[in-house]
Amino acid sequence: MLPTEDLFVYVYVLVDDAISSGAIAIPPRPGPAPACSDAELLAIALVRHLLGRRSEAGFLAEVARDWAHLFPVLPHQSEANRRNRWLWGASEQLRAALAARLPEDDCQQIDTSALPVKHASRVRGPDQWTGPGNDLAARFGRDAAHAEWFYGFRLAIKTDLGSRIVRAWSIVPAAVSERDVAHDLLEAGPPPRDLLADKGFNGKAFAAQQAARGTAVLVPPTKDQRKRMPAILQKVIAEWRNRVEASFAEITDLMELARHGAHTFWGLLTRTAATIAAHTLLHTCLADLLQA
Repeated sequence: MLPTEDLFVYVYVLVDDAISSGAIAIPPRPGPAPACSDAELLAIALVRHLLGRRSEAGFLAEVARDWAHLFPVLPHQSEANRRNRWLWGASEQLRAALAARLPEDDCQQIDTSALPVKHASRVRGPDQWTGPGNDLAARFGRDAAHAEWFYGFRLAIKTDLGSRIVRAWSIVPAAVSERDVAHDLLEAGPPPRDLLADKGFNGKAFAAQQAARGTAVLVPPTKDQRKRMPAILQKVIAEWRNRVEASFAEITDLMELARHGAHTFWGLLTRTAATIAAHTLLHTCLADLLQA
């Protein structure tokens, strides 16, 4: 297991090099340069998600207590939160740069997962959970994985089947057509040969549109189809579907995005971008180091 101090150093150098090379472009801010650099704040945010620490304030306190020799000047939690929101685009740029190091798989997967923002019983009317545009706002939706209703958004991701690297992602309304989400995600990058998707993406029109782009849409078989299907083929399909579920488990459970603690849409966007950047970092650079 890579020691935490070495993990901080590795991630900081990676981020700082990306900023220096122009792979990460951060919009300038007015005022003097802060004592704690953008590279330091990004490194702290990425390591927090890699370690599965839920609380931003709690992790800043942990860094100040145990790793002050690495980060001698830390901002107050409110300042760190404000600056991290400014840097959410930097997290996404880092994710894209890391993912570009590996060629995309011919076979990819698309799925969505619930991102609740408050308990459904506490919803009383319009609130601050509104993103850019007129359509991106928290709504009620059905969480099929847990067979319950929730209030919030959905995280949609497109991943490679083999490496499970996230190639594209989006935060979408809770009650959204999954086929519409797939159209947008598939615009990012070349069309895959095969696309594995859940039954919510099933539809003749959607399959025909993807076939015109050279992509075959594969959805789970129905009960009748499974009765006529060899057991070995059912096992293969189940294993393939489990790969996207494993990605969601890492992002939402191990990296704590399901318990994000955000209070606004922009806070949720910031945490999501940093979490997926950390997940990409894990699968492109850190897997061997963390297992050593």
